[in-house]
Amino acid sequence: MKLRAKRMTRDLFEIHVPVYVARAALSVQGFRMRFADRAFVVTGGSRGIGRGIVKRLVEEGARAAIIDTDVHAGRDAEEEYGDRVRFWRADISREPDVRKTLTAIVKWARRLDGLVNNAGIADPEVGPVDKLALATWQRFLDVNLTGAFLMTKHAVRHLAKTRGSIINISSTRALQSEPDTIAYAATKGGLVALTHALAVSLGPEVRVNCVSPGWIATSEYLPRDKRHPPELSKADHEQHPAGRVGTPEDIAGLCAYLLSEEAGFVTGANFTADGGMTRKMIYA
Repeated sequence: MKLRAKRMTRDLFEIHVPVYVARAALSVQGFRMRFADRAFVVTGGSRGIGRGIVKRLVEEGARAAIIDTDVHAGRDAEEEYGDRVRFWRADISREPDVRKTLTAIVKWARRLDGLVNNAGIADPEVGPVDKLALATWQRFLDVNLTGAFLMTKHAVRHLAKTRGSIINISSTRALQSEPDTIAYAATKGGLVALTHALAVSLGPEVRVNCVSPGWIATSEYLPRDKRHPPELSKADHEQHPAGRVGTPEDIAGLCAYLLSEEAGFVTGANFTADGGMTRKMIYA
């Protein structure tokens, strides 16, 4: 971009900078269609936060591929969100599954603009460390951390062609812990480190960021036959400096920004979305 400067006084210059304003159509929901003709993959996208991200991307014009092991929830998401959503059953901890599934997705979508590594074992409590079975520890590593690595490994050549973006969904448990959550916390911390390592390695062609959610109420993003309002108390909401428990929409909106061109100068960062809880001193 060239800047044109005009001398006005001895020490004052008037700077003329060309400004470009993008026109964007609006979806039925009122969102800008900034992802029209773009394609994204969301692992673990059949329920919870992942399903919220899929919904938001589709509302902004994207095609979204869900990779999950829950067939019922995946098919339900396909039916609810329409023909721009496609479900693939695969285990992201198995490299042959990842390779085969991504090949099929790129064939369907004809491109890949973004990857959201959201899938993970959701129950963090595994008991005391001296009772923790090696197989349980390994399964957390395989799904939560190795799965993100394998998805990135096989997606990156497609993402480089579109100057795409990756988001790793970590957790505030990467930054703080409750007792007996060793395996979960370790893998979520690993995702934060993986994020900045990938950002430095893959830039500038591919940006990589991380989102660490806090307490997110996900019961309204289950399959439709299991959906119900969240069961939350007044105290649950009021303990948050933001005044409420989070929703999948909160995380989906942040992810939509990070996947868009508006975040073109943002990479290697971890965004904490927890209503302020990790900044609050709590003493019993």
